[in-house]
Amino acid sequence: MTPTEPGAAPRAAGNRPLPLSELADLVGLPVHGDPATAVTGVTLSSTDVRAGDLYAALPGARTHGAAYLADAVAAGAVAVLTDPVGHAAVTDADLPVLVVDDPRAVLGDVADRVYGEPSGRLTVVGITGTNGKTTTSYLVEAGLAAAERSTGLIGTVQTRTRGRAADGTPTVTALPSVRTTPEAPALHALLAGMADAGVSTVVMEVSSHALAQGRVGGVRFAAAGFTNLGRDHLDFHADMEDYFQAKALLFDGRAAVEVVDVDDPYGRRLLDRPGRPRPVTVSSTEGAVADWTVSDVTPVPGGGSTFTLHGPGGATWPARVRLPGRFNVANAVLAVVLLDGIGIPVADALAGLATTVVPGRMEPVDVGQPFVAVVDYAHTPDAVRTALSALRPATAGRLITVLGCGGDRDPGKRPEMGRAAAEGSDVLVVTDDNPRSEEPAAIRAAMLAGAAQVPDDRRAEVLEVGDRRAALTAAVRLAGPGDVLLVAGKGHETGQQIGETVHPFDDRTVLREVLGGSGASS
Repeated sequence: MTPTEPGAAPRAAGNRPLPLSELADLVGLPVHGDPATAVTGVTLSSTDVRAGDLYAALPGARTHGAAYLADAVAAGAVAVLTDPVGHAAVTDADLPVLVVDDPRAVLGDVADRVYGEPSGRLTVVGITGTNGKTTTSYLVEAGLAAAERSTGLIGTVQTRTRGRAADGTPTVTALPSVRTTPEAPALHALLAGMADAGVSTVVMEVSSHALAQGRVGGVRFAAAGFTNLGRDHLDFHADMEDYFQAKALLFDGRAAVEVVDVDDPYGRRLLDRPGRPRPVTVSSTEGAVADWTVSDVTPVPGGGSTFTLHGPGGATWPARVRLPGRFNVANAVLAVVLLDGIGIPVADALAGLATTVVPGRMEPVDVGQPFVAVVDYAHTPDAVRTALSALRPATAGRLITVLGCGGDRDPGKRPEMGRAAAEGSDVLVVTDDNPRSEEPAAIRAAMLAGAAQVPDDRRAEVLEVGDRRAALTAAVRLAGPGDVLLVAGKGHETGQQIGETVHPFDDRTVLREVLGGSGASS
């Protein structure tokens, strides 16, 4: 890890010093150096090292973490965990070393032990899938709050702790997230801090990167949920099968309860694993065969849906989710069943559904304009199609979409996203997302090529406006009474990365500014 890559997390106070020999025995490694060295923390970021830390010097995309050993030692590192390449680079350092071919494979277990096995003091719910992780996690958190549980939330938008002080006073702390699932040392430190803050239950999003890289190693999951799988992250995974196998790692027996949405074909694959117990199954398709199903799904004016939830033994409950779209019924059912799996009454789970709005997920922006405006994080082909399908029934006029694709990410999904948006919209404004190091015009060209594949009689009117603020302005000027405007791709994000610079840019804030200055609200 480079010294500028984020990976730190707030540390719990008062960790018991552990002899390095205990950590070595835990993972079956010899100690090169003094086995009695006392370790009080773990980090893989040289800029996060504190006195008493074990520094994990891992191979990186550009440089090896061993290159920053001097910085780590100066900051107080007392030992090193690394691979053979790193070992060769740190031989001159007067520090004990643990050497293993794949340090990531043991890092989670080491961090778990150093921070006092925090997930064992918590009820941890993990959620994975391409789309719906964030929404489902917020719905689970809302159900926990309705059941008066103190909660921790770890995910794409933020890390939030709703705990209790020593005198029982409720406390809330929140930090923007650097990544969906923290690196293993930061994750275990975070869980320890949550446990110390009086949290009883944590819900966390578990990304495919995290599973492939062992970031959740050592975490004891009470329940794990699978939403769906669609094209994404193929800049990291070799192909869709590799992507699926990474997601499937969450269902390898590490969770006491497994809940799978079987409307998704990859979800159904998780049912047929020799020697593994069958997961609890959910479906939001009426008439489907699953342990938990729905019927009578009805859109509610102003957003959301009502439905009847059917559980085991013929039990039924009337339910409402405040978020629009059939896909949010699916997210809601998964959340309820995960909560049921950890002992939360269904009535409390349903109470949470009825009140929850998720940042940047089908989030309405209303300054009094005569049309509906919504910001959503949809950044995969499936998510774009799903969002547009959800909004189409509420569209009396035209469905106008503003969409871009991120740079330095899977380029193959760009034409697919352009096609999905051009098929599902009446007007499509192709713009920039986070171009990062790529040429923005080239990204837009790939999207436009996909849009051009849609037959003329089904293709939206397509405009290209590179500057994102200008694109939002153009879309607002086009919108009129009865129209629906979807601004997709960035959702909750508060910055736009162009080159190496992240510029302040929040679609919700900018859209409010544009709407307020356009005369649309008059």
